[in-house]
Amino acid sequence: MRKLNLLLSAAALLALSGLTGAGDDAKDKAIKKDRQLYDGAWRVVALDIDGNKWGEDDARKISVINKKDGTWTILMDGSEVAKGTSTIDPTKKPKTINFTPDMGLEAGKEYLGIYEIEAKKRRLCFAKPGTNRPTEFASAPGSDHFLVSFEREKADK
Repeated sequence: MRKLNLLLSAAALLALSGLTGAGDDAKDKAIKKDRQLYDGAWRVVALDIDGNKWGEDDARKISVINKKDGTWTILMDGSEVAKGTSTIDPTKKPKTINFTPDMGLEAGKEYLGIYEIEAKKRRLCFAKPGTNRPTEFASAPGSDHFLVSFEREKADK
């Protein structure tokens, strides 16, 4: 059960598509650009939780589907385990993400994180609800930080 709870928390992490409030044109364009990059299916390739590195086989059981509207769904071995919404701010250094699961034990709790994204890979570091946003991509023992690396899933043709 603890592993499932950690997975759900880790899963919530995977959210990175982003809805945000109104802002200036440059910020809106940056958000649109990153939301476009996030859109699609992503596979977890590395996962560290509170300084504990997961085995690659276990990490790869987790995937996330992100949509341009900021909604996301986390799958474990193909079964839905979490879903929710996110907001991003790519104009911050590092880029920030806030996400909230809509189901599961952590439903309604906001996670604060940072992210990096490229066309085929991305990285996310976030903290448990109620704790400060990470300032670097690290998950040391006692930090309560989740560090996740993703690769884009190949689209079926």
